[in-house]
Amino acid sequence: MMKRLILVVVIVALALSALPAVLAQDVTLRWRTRPDNQAEIDVYTAASQSIDEGWDGVTLAYEPGGSEGAGYQDVLITEIEAGTAPDVFWIPGTDVARFAEAGLILNLADIAAADADFNVEDFYAGPMGFLTTSIEEGTDAVWGLPRDVSAFAIYYNADLFDEAGLEYPGGEDWTWERFGEASAAISDLGDEIYGFGMNAWWANWGYFVNAAGSGFFNEDFSGCGLNNDATVEGLTFAKSLFDNGAAIPWGTDSEPPFLAGNVGMFMNGRWATPGTIANAEFNWNVAPLPVGPSGEATNWLFWGAYVVNAKTEHPEEAWDLITRLTSPEIQGQIASLGANIPSRATQEAIDLFLGTLPDSGVNNQAFVDGTTSADVRTEAPLFLGNWPAIDSAYGTAITAVFNGEQTPEDFAATICDAVAPEFE
Repeated sequence: MMKRLILVVVIVALALSALPAVLAQDVTLRWRTRPDNQAEIDVYTAASQSIDEGWDGVTLAYEPGGSEGAGYQDVLITEIEAGTAPDVFWIPGTDVARFAEAGLILNLADIAAADADFNVEDFYAGPMGFLTTSIEEGTDAVWGLPRDVSAFAIYYNADLFDEAGLEYPGGEDWTWERFGEASAAISDLGDEIYGFGMNAWWANWGYFVNAAGSGFFNEDFSGCGLNNDATVEGLTFAKSLFDNGAAIPWGTDSEPPFLAGNVGMFMNGRWATPGTIANAEFNWNVAPLPVGPSGEATNWLFWGAYVVNAKTEHPEEAWDLITRLTSPEIQGQIASLGANIPSRATQEAIDLFLGTLPDSGVNNQAFVDGTTSADVRTEAPLFLGNWPAIDSAYGTAITAVFNGEQTPEDFAATICDAVAPEFE
C-alpha cells in the first residue's frame, strides 16, 4: 500500500510539474487578407512576422486569400460554418453588415471597452460609424477595426494630354465641362485612343450620380435614393461619354488599355498605383476627380475591416491581433507598398502615406484630399437591406442605360421600386 501511495504521489507531482509547460504553450492565431499580388503577400507576411516576434505567448499564421471578388467572402462563410476559418480575417466594408447579422463575426464591444489604449476617434469616422452600428437595441457594437482606406483619383496619361495640347487635370476649373472636353479631344487623336475609361462596378457610375447631387440610399440607409432628377443628370453625362466614343465601352476592363498608353484618363483607387508604376511606359500622374453639378468635390471612401471569427477560441488574443495590425507601425509597413492609405486619421498616419513611393513622383496628396472631400461617401454596409441583391439590380439597370436599352429617366423612375423588397 505504501509503495502504491508513493507511486501516486510521484505521478501527481510529475503531472503538476508539467502543468506550467502546458499552460505556457503558445496560442496560435490564423489570419487572412485578400492580397492582389505577390508583393502584397510579402508585405503582409513580413508584418505578421514582425508582430509574432514581439508577442510572447502567441504564434501567428498568415494565410493569403486565394479567391477574387465576392468569392473570397463566400469561401469565408463556408469555412466559418464548417469551423475551419481563420481567427481573424479582412472583409470589404460593404460586407460587415452581412457577416454581423448572420452571426459570423464577434461583437467586440465589451473587449474594446476594457482596452484603455483603444480610441474610436483615432480612425476615419465613416468606417468606424458603420463598425459601431448595433443590430440589437440597447447594446453597443464594435465589429472590427478598419485596415485601410482609399479614394478615387484620375490617373492621366500626360503624353496624350501634351499631344492634344491640353492642360493637365486639376485646378479650380476642373469641372465636368473641362473633363468632357478633354475626353473628346484625346479620343480624336486616333481610332484606338480613348479619352476616358472606368470599370463596371458600383463605385464608378456611383461617382457620377453622387457628383450630380444624388446618392444610392436615403439618409438613414433604409431605402433607395436614386429616384430624382440629379440621378438623371449624372447618368446622362456619363452616358454621353460612351455615346460620343470618348470612353471605353462599359463592361470593358479599362486598365490594360490605359497601361498600354491608349487612354487619356482612368478613374481608379489607390490600389492601382503600384501596378501603374510597374507597367506604364509613359508619363503619368494622378489628379482629383472633376467637380460635378453639385458644386462640391465628390469622392468615395473605400475601406475594409479586420474582424474576428465568431467561432474563435481566443477572442481576447484576436482583438489584440487586430489592434496590432492597425497600429501606426504596421500600417506604415503596409502603406509603404503604395496600395492604400492607413485607416488612422491621425497626422502621423497621413504623413506616413504622403512619404510613400518617394521616387515615383506620384501625387499622393490627391488621394488624401479625396478621403476628405467636401462630399465623400463612405462605402456602406447595409444593416437595413440586402446589399448584394441591391448591387446586382442597380448594376443590371445601369448596364441597360449605358448600352442604350434604357433611358436615364426610366432608370430613375423605376429603380427604387425594383429594389424596395430588398430593404427591411
